[in-house]
Amino acid sequence: MVQHSNNQAWLEKVQEEALEPDLPICDPHHHLWEARPKAVQPHYALAEILDNISGGHNIVSTVFIECGAEFRADGPEAFRCVGETEYVSAIADEAATGKHGPCKVAAGIVGTCDLKIGDQAADVLDAQVEAGKGRFKGIRLGAYWIDDPDIPNHRTEPPQDLMMRDDFRTGFKHLAPRNLSFEVWCCHPQIPQATDLARAFPDTTIVLDHFGGPSPVGPYAGKQDEVFEDWKGMIDELSLCENVMAKLGGLNMEVNGFDWHERDTPPTSDELVEATRRYFDYTIDKFGVNRCMFESNFPVDKLSCSYTVIWNSFKRLSKDFSASERAALFHDTAVRVYKL
Repeated sequence: MVQHSNNQAWLEKVQEEALEPDLPICDPHHHLWEARPKAVQPHYALAEILDNISGGHNIVSTVFIECGAEFRADGPEAFRCVGETEYVSAIADEAATGKHGPCKVAAGIVGTCDLKIGDQAADVLDAQVEAGKGRFKGIRLGAYWIDDPDIPNHRTEPPQDLMMRDDFRTGFKHLAPRNLSFEVWCCHPQIPQATDLARAFPDTTIVLDHFGGPSPVGPYAGKQDEVFEDWKGMIDELSLCENVMAKLGGLNMEVNGFDWHERDTPPTSDELVEATRRYFDYTIDKFGVNRCMFESNFPVDKLSCSYTVIWNSFKRLSKDFSASERAALFHDTAVRVYKL
């Protein structure tokens, strides 16, 4: 039985038919969890994501991104994160049977590892690869930090300069030999740290999540245009690193300051496009379609809109691109980067 989000009745106030329902999509960024009481969708497992993708878009595969779910309850602390990969791997096995439709849910798995443990990270990464049964593609260790006590940092409470630390980079060096990527989830002032990291490790694929976290909240509240201009300069530098890819999405979270969730009705796909287009256009212009991929960031972005609406917004955003450019943005870049 599907367990709906807490805002399901509100989301249903805006109904849209899926645009271009035949266009193949790989959703390269979603989460899965059993029990997260404070989330907009406290339970989000196979039944729930299948319910979301049944809205008419042609979702052919997905990539799971770590979210601290189902860690092992005991055993060595550094290895408890492997429990998340074991949990998602079982879901991927079930999806792969075809009994629930053709979509290969969690065809790629991005787990986590506390790289600050240095060389010990090598053994944890090996355990993650084994648990993933061929699906484990990389890790994310959240770096999101903002200088405001009222704005929550990443749940792991990272230091401000995580990506610059020697112990972190000692662990980071073990990714490339295993052909594993790294996801950067940061706040926009930290983007230069990601650039420094990318330059220090040119053989490691780095994926920038959610545009690098442009966050006009806290100390940046009310400064949307100023944040955008600062962000542009940082993106200019980062885009010069050929080993960095960009995920286009995740702007519907509370930290992005649009406050859709406070409205009487959710935004339509047209409204999403109007409000966020400048971030998409600028990133695609700098990185190119072969280094960019649309992402749902579900169920986190479900705070603001439905799965059908969010993919409609991406289709409206890209309607003037060529067929090959759109294929890259919706499917091919993700499949190549995550080696699906």
